Amino acid sequence: MLYKGIAASEGIAIGKAFVIEDEDFSAIKKSIVKEDIHKEVEKFRKAVSDTKIELEKAKGKVAKHFGRKHVKLFDAYIFIAEDPTFEKDVSTKISKELVTADYALFNIIETYSKVFEKIEDEYFRERGKDILDVGKKIMKHITGAHKKMLSEVIPNSIVFANNLTPTDTIVMKEENVLGFATNIGGVTSHTAIMARAMEIPAIVGMKDITSHVIHGSTVIIDGNEGVVIIEPDEDTITNYKRRRQSYIAEIKELSKYIDLPAVTTDGKKIGVVSNIEIPEETKSVISHGAEGIGLFRTEYLFLNRREFPNEEEQFESYRTVVEKIFPNPVIIRTIDLGGDKLLPYFNLKEERNPFMGLRAIRFCLRHPEIFKIQLRAILRASIFGNIKIMYPMISGIDELRAANYFLNEVKKELSGKAIQFDENIEVGAMIEIPSAALTVDTLVKEIDFMSIGTNDLIQYTVAVDRINEYVANLYDPLHLSILRLLKNIIDAGKKAGKWVSMCGEMAGDPLYTEILLGLGLEHFSVVSTSVLRTKKEIRRINLAAAKKMVDDILNDSSIRDIILRKIKQRRKH
Repeated sequence: MLYKGIAASEGIAIGKAFVIEDEDFSAIKKSIVKEDIHKEVEKFRKAVSDTKIELEKAKGKVAKHFGRKHVKLFDAYIFIAEDPTFEKDVSTKISKELVTADYALFNIIETYSKVFEKIEDEYFRERGKDILDVGKKIMKHITGAHKKMLSEVIPNSIVFANNLTPTDTIVMKEENVLGFATNIGGVTSHTAIMARAMEIPAIVGMKDITSHVIHGSTVIIDGNEGVVIIEPDEDTITNYKRRRQSYIAEIKELSKYIDLPAVTTDGKKIGVVSNIEIPEETKSVISHGAEGIGLFRTEYLFLNRREFPNEEEQFESYRTVVEKIFPNPVIIRTIDLGGDKLLPYFNLKEERNPFMGLRAIRFCLRHPEIFKIQLRAILRASIFGNIKIMYPMISGIDELRAANYFLNEVKKELSGKAIQFDENIEVGAMIEIPSAALTVDTLVKEIDFMSIGTNDLIQYTVAVDRINEYVANLYDPLHLSILRLLKNIIDAGKKAGKWVSMCGEMAGDPLYTEILLGLGLEHFSVVSTSVLRTKKEIRRINLAAAKKMVDDILNDSSIRDIILRKIKQRRKH
């Protein structure tokens, strides 16, 4: 039987299933007398303390096996465990309602989880699952019940579980687990991040896969397509062994492009750079042969913590990246927070339509005291490498000018204190809103470069939520309106003598490379694992032919559908 989920980490594996039964997180309501309040509160506090010790030990092992960059995952768990609000809520529940520690913990965690389940943003929904994971660990220390975990896993197994914690991944690393699949989770879950670090195939969000697979059965996991096959027949096994060998051969073959430039067959040099989330990803940027960083998302610094990062912490993060990437460029995007990305330490009201609300540059302009700290940190780091600044979600010239006003203000403040920075630092804008795309000829006069964010641009233009299963099929990067907008943006940049990049998912999909080149795009910014495939694709394309094809698509309706149908047909094969 074949089951579909969310592809979280590439690769194909064939092996025996190791199924972990989900532990039941529940507690029966039991009353206590007033004299037992102190005992129950102390029981809870000791369980929290024991959990923190367990997490600290696991954190040390993760640093040893995966490197310091993944320690932040455990810091997030520890942060939850020692949150004073959490401790107060459980203790209050015990004392006011006269209930046992296990029931009070269960009740509070359930309340928290339901709040996070209602948040639309995937990242924050995943943080609700982190809270549940921590709650389960504390519960085990309260009750003394410990389920059998991965310690019994047989080497070269494929693990199936409702969910896996970062602690579980340590055992998977030590026992040479081939891959895993979980009922819940998304691509931003901690477990998915760890899978990519381990470079093993992983599929998440499979809903109820653990109820279908039998422990010890033969399974195939395809992390490229997000597919699990249970008890495959011999033909299917043979087919996937062939696919696996092809995948391994492809990865090996791609390695020859690491030091090769991305040049079309008729001699046009194209820039290919990486998108990153955290400073530690610079190693992957370099190892995959990227020519710099085209999008450094800075939100990670602001999440899973108790307060805003100060200027010094931000400065050190930015400097670390630019020093490692020098002399290649690093484009730092200012924070895209707000809307449904609510920070626990900052009071922002929930919005009815958060994706079109107070987020990104709008958040920064509403809170210049936060914005200016980040700008100071970026400017100070600019003398250590080749930094460029980029504003997200610019909708028009007024927002751009307002952002630049604060940037110039910070420059004056630094100059007044004789603090060095790159006075000629380039400033650009994300073009990801239709209003910006349609007025790009005005915007381009006041910036040094543009980067097209296709994820939001497509979503806003065709009015489709791409994660909504009922309309996701309408999310079409090849929609004529999108192609015309992209052409408009790229042409406006060239006319003004400004370079244009693309950092959305469309840039990293080989299906669209030829069309993007034909539209005139000369700079691609993709995830590091897509750099080599993008280089390979560019090196097989004739630019003149690509331009002719795009001209036909945009101007000749009689052959437009034929060309686009052929391109989309490649996706099915």
